[in-house]
Amino acid sequence: MTLPLVPGVAGARGRRPLAGALFCVLLLVGCFGSARAQEPTPNPASADPYTATVKVDATAENVVKAREEARLGGQRRALAEIADNLAGGPGNGKLSKLSDNQITDMVISFEVANERMTAVRYTADYTYHFRPADVQSVLHIARPATGPAAGLEAPASTAPPSTAPPLGSGKPVLLLALYQLGSRVVLWDDPNPWRDVWTQHQPGPGGVELTMPLGDVGDVAAIDADKARAGDPDALGRISRKYGTDDILVALAVARGPANGPTGLDISVKRYHAGQLVYAHALSLTANPGESVEAFFLRAVQSTGAAIDSNWKGIAPQSAQQASITVVVEISGLDDWLRLHDQIAGLPMVRGVELRALSRQEATIDIAYTGDVDQLTASLAGDGLNLVRGDPVWHLSRAGAASSN
Repeated sequence: MTLPLVPGVAGARGRRPLAGALFCVLLLVGCFGSARAQEPTPNPASADPYTATVKVDATAENVVKAREEARLGGQRRALAEIADNLAGGPGNGKLSKLSDNQITDMVISFEVANERMTAVRYTADYTYHFRPADVQSVLHIARPATGPAAGLEAPASTAPPSTAPPLGSGKPVLLLALYQLGSRVVLWDDPNPWRDVWTQHQPGPGGVELTMPLGDVGDVAAIDADKARAGDPDALGRISRKYGTDDILVALAVARGPANGPTGLDISVKRYHAGQLVYAHALSLTANPGESVEAFFLRAVQSTGAAIDSNWKGIAPQSAQQASITVVVEISGLDDWLRLHDQIAGLPMVRGVELRALSRQEATIDIAYTGDVDQLTASLAGDGLNLVRGDPVWHLSRAGAASSN
């Protein structure tokens, strides 16, 4: 008899009887992807041309495999939908041949809503957020074009489209400084060290004069962190009118490592002119040994400001060494493993999480990551997870939990 679909809420009582039955087959479960499942947010997918929401429905020998098949199939459909929209219509956008892992690496994050499941079936609504530069690199426009496709951000090595004047000509340029640590993104709230350092920034000779918003009641009412990150046109219009500008830069800095000492920043800057997305660029910076947090953030602002002043000529994301590590993770059950997987996979430097074995008390996984193991340890610690070297394998546990090794 087929079980009725039930809401899939992590930790819900309805899933726990199922969890015990599933453990006998979980040793066969394959790779989970590197994107992180988050609680649904109010961001409209239509506000960002690199975001799409799709319905997923998959059936497999168990719900864990069905969930993974649904996620992989959903991200491929979402990418195809984005390609068609950027290229101006169905059939205009052609994507390079990509594996599931390659598409997963293009996903910044995803959100899950309306999740339901049986023992073998999984359905949900997934919203995927893709990296603009990655989408551009695999998208081929199947029609002649005199400039970038509608909504398509110009490559990092080119100037802004001719429809937008050079940045900083005429009216002031407003900068919204978003800071992300873990899953929390802030704009007006404190602490926001990224915004604080931008208030001290002075452009170089001939550089772009940037205006920092006051953060008063009017600003808070006009736009919040979620709407700024999504490029909500109504919110951008409100804050633009308040400061009398047509140009807004949304600068998002995603911290790597612990809150009190980030080891790196992944920075993206989007320019909106008259409420329309013009282009986006990205760069990654790593803290130098012995460098203070204040000095590191100041260097990051100076590098970003210099790139803005030079119109991002020659600026490209820095590559980082990639590695993999086998880790034994302490868990308390299936629900705990699903939450922990998404927590690990959601870290900016983690490129993938592959399950090798699973029991009731622990999971053995391979973590693919960029950087070195010390940076990975610091990044996990910043998210409340302790990674320690064991004999012969590494062990991961939540902060404060007693290790059995």
